[in-house]
Amino acid sequence: MKALGIDIGGSAVKGAPVDTRTGRLLAERIRIASPKQLSPTQMSRTIAKIAAEFDWCGPIGVGFPGVVHGGKILTAANLHPKFVGCDAAKLFAKATRDRVALLNDAAAAGLAEMKFGAGRGFAGKTLLLTLGTGVGSVIAYRGVVVPCELGHLPHGGRDYEETVAASARDREELSWKKWAHRLNNYLAVLECVLWPELIIIGGGVSAKHDKFFPFLKTRARLVPAKFFNEAGIVGAALAAEE
Repeated sequence: MKALGIDIGGSAVKGAPVDTRTGRLLAERIRIASPKQLSPTQMSRTIAKIAAEFDWCGPIGVGFPGVVHGGKILTAANLHPKFVGCDAAKLFAKATRDRVALLNDAAAAGLAEMKFGAGRGFAGKTLLLTLGTGVGSVIAYRGVVVPCELGHLPHGGRDYEETVAASARDREELSWKKWAHRLNNYLAVLECVLWPELIIIGGGVSAKHDKFFPFLKTRARLVPAKFFNEAGIVGAALAAEE
């Protein structure tokens, strides 16, 4: 009952073996920085390197920040454009010589948080956002997790994620309060359309939720992800087991 979870992000690739019965990482995660956009071939080598570091032989789950249909990637807003149209599941499986399950990275985080984390036991409508290089999003209801692309909603001629992602705060050197004001406006739009009962904020920035949660005013209950930046790893492993 274990699988290797890989989380592909805009600035790094992370992975660790996971106990899929508990959601616990079985070893310290490995993080390989990717300061430049990796091509699909380069990414497959990076994933194979992480698998080799754990001497891994078994199912592998990979979360990718884009639209994923089956094993094929349809969008790659923050990664190499050659991923669009790529059968990444097949490519990664060839590189690792293991069975690979590919899914959207926010969907992976949603699986982890709804099974073991902040949404555990909650059957109502949940909105989960992962704030990092971009904005990942899923809706969960009665145990079913549905990936969305809410970060790409248009706002002022740009995608919302260009102004509310954690990377935007770093890039523009915004205070937590000013960035939270932007995020609050974005959440208000999503609440108007989706009417969630619970909102979970994930991604690396969720570990610092105490710095910006006080500035957020939502109708729904607002909580940080339990797994913080490891939710994608855990959820990818769950998908691999399934």
